[in-house]
Amino acid sequence: MTRGTPVPQTVTLHVPFRVVKRGGRKEMQLPAGAAQQRKANSTLIKALARAFRWKRMLESAEFATIAELAEREGIAQSYMTRVLRLTLLAPHIVEAILDGRHDPEVELTRLSEPLPFEWADHSAHFTKATKGGTRACADV
Repeated sequence: MTRGTPVPQTVTLHVPFRVVKRGGRKEMQLPAGAAQQRKANSTLIKALARAFRWKRMLESAEFATIAELAEREGIAQSYMTRVLRLTLLAPHIVEAILDGRHDPEVELTRLSEPLPFEWADHSAHFTKATKGGTRACADV
């Protein structure tokens, strides 16, 4: 800097964001179009892991029924059946969840609802439920 040029004393930075509630937690959300690095949703990942583990246990005949497995795990049979539906998700949606590329609106409660029969229809199914018609997964 040259002599006589005033040195700024304060730098003000404006970052537009809003606070939204997600699953009982507060999360900062940047405006649409803002570059942001996504992180994997640990709740969804844990649910996927449980679902595929339970499916493997049922297929191996370790447990004869969902009711028997639910009793062993100490959870409600209805919860287990909802989580087991995650094993029916299209592979590209599972990959997007694991990589953190899914939209924030894709939550466990929405994923555990009944799914369309065809994998090709899964993306459209989740898009309908998201606000503003955004895509359910970045690569879909």
